[in-house]
Amino acid sequence: MLAGALGISATAAHALPALVGSQPLGPRSPAPIWPWLRGALGVEDSTASGRGYALTFDDGPHPQGTPAVLEILRREGVRATFFLVGEQVLREPALAREIVQAGHAIAVHCHRHRNLLRLTPGQVREDLARAHDVIVANTGLRPALYRPPYGVLSASALRVARARGWRTLLWSHWGLDWQAHATPASIAARVTDGAVAGSVLLLHDADDYSAPGSWRRTVQALPRVIATMSERGLQAVAP
Repeated sequence: MLAGALGISATAAHALPALVGSQPLGPRSPAPIWPWLRGALGVEDSTASGRGYALTFDDGPHPQGTPAVLEILRREGVRATFFLVGEQVLREPALAREIVQAGHAIAVHCHRHRNLLRLTPGQVREDLARAHDVIVANTGLRPALYRPPYGVLSASALRVARARGWRTLLWSHWGLDWQAHATPASIAARVTDGAVAGSVLLLHDADDYSAPGSWRRTVQALPRVIATMSERGLQAVAP
């Protein structure tokens, strides 16, 4: 059923349990995205060019976290991609516009931050449509990238993304910065551990769905993350 809905082969569908609905377990992506499965599902975890690295932030905009992140990015001359949450854009529309005005890319995360596997197909479609409309109305830009909450994929979400022409982008490295016990040092070390050309780094500029105040540790870690990647000869690029 899933294979037919997505237009993929039965062989690819057999491997879906390894990806769809898998919870993130480590500094890598939620589950290994094998090259052939990546093509079958249209799910990515690397930059389109295979060069540089993509710096991405989920869950914003946030009234304190986003401005702090934007200031560091401005100071370092780095461009990032922000996967926005519709309900947060409604709360902070000026910040959503500020992200765009600063030259950063925006993308769809969700409207309400929920595990897609707990939603009906109709609820998924409604959530993504609402997120898209809110983002467009408040930024003037039409996002072309999508990442589901928690990195948990569903057939319905993949179908919507494909129909709308969105690239579904997960990540290759993350800092686990949403955890209560994370420190600036642990965040910087985790998100850059093994990162090479083409890597997609995941951080969060908000704490609405994570440990209170977690954005502060992310902000403290960010300069070290940028410096480490620069020391490797890698510059931030568009995903």
